[in-house]
Amino acid sequence: MFDTRPDPQSTAETLLSVNNIEVIYNHVILVLKGVSLHVPKGGITALLGGNGAGKSTTLKAISGLLASERGDITKGSITYRGENVASLSPSDLVRKGVIQVMEGRHCFEHLTVEENLLTGAYTRRDGRKSVADELDLVYTYFPRLKERRKSQAGYTSGGEQQMTAIGRALMSRPEMILLDEPSMGLAPQLVEQIFEIVQRLNEEQGVTFLLAEQNTNVALRFAHTGYILENGRVVMEGSAQALRENPDVKEFYLGMSDKGRRSFRDVRSYRRRKRWLA
Repeated sequence: MFDTRPDPQSTAETLLSVNNIEVIYNHVILVLKGVSLHVPKGGITALLGGNGAGKSTTLKAISGLLASERGDITKGSITYRGENVASLSPSDLVRKGVIQVMEGRHCFEHLTVEENLLTGAYTRRDGRKSVADELDLVYTYFPRLKERRKSQAGYTSGGEQQMTAIGRALMSRPEMILLDEPSMGLAPQLVEQIFEIVQRLNEEQGVTFLLAEQNTNVALRFAHTGYILENGRVVMEGSAQALRENPDVKEFYLGMSDKGRRSFRDVRSYRRRKRWLA
């Protein structure tokens, strides 16, 4: 079945722009090397690449979490709604409508599922009624969390913890969610379920998503646009449909070639570097 959804990038305003940024850890290790990307309002943008490509670092640079890992943006700019936000704290960005769901879920294990969700509303000042309404909305999208709301988060499944982490982000009423490796450690059926909920939140609530994902196949089925990173550089970008049909993407990330399906391990990394990073 073909994806007939319109490409928001072609019609929507740009919500977030990352312009030629470089990131260094510990004043020594250069991780991002001139990364640029643009996220249209109301779309789902996928940031793709293998482990160590720089996806998580890009999200942390946007969300203000680099400082906690001794990382610095040494070049370039990051603008949100036209404002340079590279120097803002994570809490300031949350108040502006940008929040990150980190890789590995990171729930507060000793709190209940509902207590975890309520921590996401700590920046809000619009009263208990609005927070309660938002909690009901989260339970609408994640009915499993309503069933488990009194359970200690540390004793819930990986899928339930991922739902809790996304639901906690929704409690801040974000305009944009940075979603880092949502499929990690989850069974294929749960991955599909998580991405379907992301799609519904995008279409029904207007939440913009920038998601970093190694599972290129599922990401390109749900995203509108995508960027591929290799060794800290953007090597390819375009609509999700164009990337799905690109022969390099098929071979290197989808395990497909003119000769049929093949293993990613059979494709030497130096061939990717030679073709894209020359």
